[in-house]
Amino acid sequence: MNQHWQKSSHCSEGDSCVHVATSTETIHLTESGDSTGAILRATPAAFDALLAVLKKDPHCG
Repeated sequence: MNQHWQKSSHCSEGDSCVHVATSTETIHLTESGDSTGAILRATPAAFDALLAVLKKDPHCG
């Protein structure tokens, strides 16, 4: 499957940026500074749940 990756709008100039690619069934995240090329894959519902937890945690953000 060919992904269309977009760089985060919160990325400053530099080598380490979050990139996202989406489909109706999956959200893919990767970090450009990760030499292993690891990709996090999640359903939209699981990703929404992750964001909700991160927004509530005062140590994230």
